[in-house]
Amino acid sequence: MSDRLCTVLLYSDDPKVRDRMRMAVGTRPAPGLQIEFVDASTYAETIRLVDDYEIDLLVLDGEASPGGGIGIARQIKDDRDDAPPTCLVIARAADRWLAAYAEVDATLVHPLDPVTTGGTVAELLRTHAPA
Repeated sequence: MSDRLCTVLLYSDDPKVRDRMRMAVGTRPAPGLQIEFVDASTYAETIRLVDDYEIDLLVLDGEASPGGGIGIARQIKDDRDDAPPTCLVIARAADRWLAAYAEVDATLVHPLDPVTTGGTVAELLRTHAPA
């Protein structure tokens, strides 16, 4: 059995945050899954990548500025019937209500724990696998 190759878009205005997200997810978060990453540092770049490529999962930094992951998540969910699953990384657990407003599929809290992050990503990719 071969691994399913999934494309995960990492969004943050801070390259160090994207690197931490990439390290926490890993290239093989679970058996049978292999990850390739695409990075975006702006709102416009994120939207363009979602429009132009088949993205399997969005991992968005809720603390990014000026375009935060919460707004991007909500915009993509509002505009697309085929929106990829979305994981929002927030700084405070209390901000989960904002994530719910944005209709994200999962939340993670900074600093990212690799075990929790990998498990969350794997679950989202398996749950939302193409038919």
